[in-house]
Amino acid sequence: MAVEKPEEYIKFMTGKMIEIIDTPQEARKERRKQAKAAREPWLTRWFGMGGLGVMQLIRSKPREEG
Repeated sequence: MAVEKPEEYIKFMTGKMIEIIDTPQEARKERRKQAKAAREPWLTRWFGMGGLGVMQLIRSKPREEG
């Protein structure tokens, strides 16, 4: 959001705060759960498909007993 005047920004932030305060706590918790479930796993987010491939390679190796 490009803001040209500080008054617009204050109005925007005030509107967001009122929206958050007016939303019931259960609805906020549910929205947070849905957002968390929709995110990609951290390995993919941080390292892309290459990191995921390396991790699968490590997991597929037979472990040496000893």
